[in-house]
Amino acid sequence: MPYPSDRERDRPWVMRTYAGHSSAAASNALYRRNLAKGQTGLSVAFDLPTQTGYDSDHELARGEVGKVGVPVGHLGDVRRLFEGIPLDGANTSMTINATAMWLLALYVTVAEEQAAERGVGRAEALAGLAGTTQNDIIKEYLSRGTYVFPPGPSLRLITDMVAWTVRHVPRWNPINICSYHLQEAGATPTQEVAYAMCTAIAVLDAVFGSGQVPEDRRGEVVARISFFVNAGVRFVEEMCKMRAFAALWDEITRDRYGIANPKHRRFRYGVQVNSLGLTEAQPENNVQRIVLEMLAVSLSRNARARAIQLPAWNEALGLPRPWDQQWALRMQQVLAYETDLLEYEDLFDGSPVVRAKVDEILAGARAEIDRVQAMGGAVAAVESGYMKSRLVASLAERRRRMEAGEDVVVGVNQFTSTEPSPLQAEGANAVETVDPAVERQAVEAVRRWRDGRDAAAADAALRELRDAAKTDANLMEATLACARAGVTTGEWAGALREVFGEYRAPTGVSAAAAAGEAGAELGRVREKVRATGDELGERLRMLVGKPGLDGHSNGAEQVAVRARDVGFEVVYQGIRLTPAQIVAAAVQEGVHVVGLSVLSGSHLEVVPAVVDGLRAAGAADVPVIVGGIIPPEDAVRLRERGVARVFTPKDYALTEIMAEIVDVVREAHGLSR
Repeated sequence: MPYPSDRERDRPWVMRTYAGHSSAAASNALYRRNLAKGQTGLSVAFDLPTQTGYDSDHELARGEVGKVGVPVGHLGDVRRLFEGIPLDGANTSMTINATAMWLLALYVTVAEEQAAERGVGRAEALAGLAGTTQNDIIKEYLSRGTYVFPPGPSLRLITDMVAWTVRHVPRWNPINICSYHLQEAGATPTQEVAYAMCTAIAVLDAVFGSGQVPEDRRGEVVARISFFVNAGVRFVEEMCKMRAFAALWDEITRDRYGIANPKHRRFRYGVQVNSLGLTEAQPENNVQRIVLEMLAVSLSRNARARAIQLPAWNEALGLPRPWDQQWALRMQQVLAYETDLLEYEDLFDGSPVVRAKVDEILAGARAEIDRVQAMGGAVAAVESGYMKSRLVASLAERRRRMEAGEDVVVGVNQFTSTEPSPLQAEGANAVETVDPAVERQAVEAVRRWRDGRDAAAADAALRELRDAAKTDANLMEATLACARAGVTTGEWAGALREVFGEYRAPTGVSAAAAAGEAGAELGRVREKVRATGDELGERLRMLVGKPGLDGHSNGAEQVAVRARDVGFEVVYQGIRLTPAQIVAAAVQEGVHVVGLSVLSGSHLEVVPAVVDGLRAAGAADVPVIVGGIIPPEDAVRLRERGVARVFTPKDYALTEIMAEIVDVVREAHGLSR
């Protein structure tokens, strides 16, 4: 987005809605409707198999296809996804990380095809593409969990993309350094700034160290590094955070990398405001939360977002409907076009209060950056578990404050009495639902695609990709060849898995504790755990499991921390496990209860598979509990399938949940409550 001269009325930011589900055809219809309503950019949500490099017919994709985004298995899907949308006139953001190179290759190939139909050459077509691939793998190890490869090869894929796009797609941002999910994982403003900058340093060091970018083009690389941030409801602090981000980025790129042009050093960022802060209880309150969070990234002109996407009021309940997304878009349009916000220069220059808060964040961020750099940088701090444990501890402290009532959450821990909501009236469909047939259709479609392509060409392209991955060659051209040959998402990622291997990131649980937890309540539950263990003749053991591809592990980690703190022996092996693996671990460890965390909407598929697996393994007496974003009608179905308890985000008091889990164990063993 171009910056105006200092005294011009500021231009509105790019307005996006994060969207996509079910199929390429359904998502295309949604995008076209949103663009017709005045949306000025696209933000593509991909489903979890696509994000983690699996085809729709892979075992781990069961229950996940089309749930949190659109499934993209091959070039044909991308053609359909953007049908009728000229890509050389679009501004497209793709939330994709481990498979970012693959999705960019598919996108570029479709753009070339569109251009060829109009008689436009390849170079001209690529020069017109604008948008971004998120492509920040560091934060995936720390928060979202959609990583595939180890840190070293992952950084290589990012490096190759940056170098290739600077040469061939000069308006494309090949990476969003993404602090959004760090805040969701517990980051304080200081940690969010520090860890995002550590990631940016790691990326720039890798790109400049690769020898792929001439010295005189380093400024172009820096100018194409963008950021994607989170804005919470403490909007004054969040606004100061953004000013600190801008100042620190200018400082690092000038002093560490010698970038002389101040335009190259501008802090360019997009934002989605805090979805994690949206509540299931009294969800109508989320509307004002979203508006206040939007102000945090728009009030300060010198640190204003250049792209904004807002969640819908009901995202804590499930998938938003088109009407809900329209409401979120209208919030942006009212602020940009009805108010006088864009008419003034920065409102906060000269404010001693703002200056003091910005300085405080800057000082803390610089100190934390120095600590991480002393460890060897962001990759080393991921591999050691340092950054992850810091985030888990910060989130534990945030939860403690909420549970103690020190942080007020309206409608959740205070002001809980409420009138019935007409937005959730009986009989109203308050969220979008994905037809279970979507997965079956996607499985059939990807198999038809494989059967209908030139198998020899696909095999040859994959062989060339594997061979190139064993060298230091830039992998973008080999990936483009795979896209054109009809290779699938799972095949591309599978070829690189063969060369690079896979990775399991540290969970951060062992180093975290519920510090400061109210002693009386925690002590009461500890005694209950101890007494039950004495009656059973062994210490209580709990397995915390993340079945399927859902990598949002924050809740599971907090449950594991609190369970350990009340006296359970906790088995937690991290994310991305099949139901069979969870069952095997539960039987091998002899656990007394299995707790599953599912936020992706796959609960009706993966949870019963665990229950049935335990029965088949002769462990039917091990109760299963579930936590996640689960609609009431689905909770009923899960209980009918044998699940002992279902917890949703409104059940925020973790120590009380631990007490109820002990009751579940006692019931399973015929002990009195």
